Amino acid sequence: MFLGLRSHIVATPDLNATKDWYSEVLGYRPYFEEPFYVGFNVGGFELGLLPNQDEDYPTGGETYWGVADINRTWEQLIAHGARPAHEITDVGEGILMAVVRDPAGNRIGIIENPHFEPGKAG
Repeated sequence: MFLGLRSHIVATPDLNATKDWYSEVLGYRPYFEEPFYVGFNVGGFELGLLPNQDEDYPTGGETYWGVADINRTWEQLIAHGARPAHEITDVGEGILMAVVRDPAGNRIGIIENPHFEPGKAG
């Protein structure tokens, strides 16, 4: 069901300033940049920056597990007692994301990203 860790998403009140800071720290610009999301490829893993528009978004970010079929994984997680937190959402370019809560209330992010290339950076 899970393919491995893929993304860590961080909410920020100032998307441009945070993008510039990570660009300087990483030594390269993001590969994806829109007003609603900025994405860096860091060693084949996604570091995503999200404008802080959702008070429910956790401080410190949220990690997403890569999946081959998000609909099937969603159904399996729900069947095993997970509760929906954020329904499956198409965030563009064929990338689908969702969040459930495990029985203890912990958030589990899942992402189906057809563009993911393990080991690639920059």
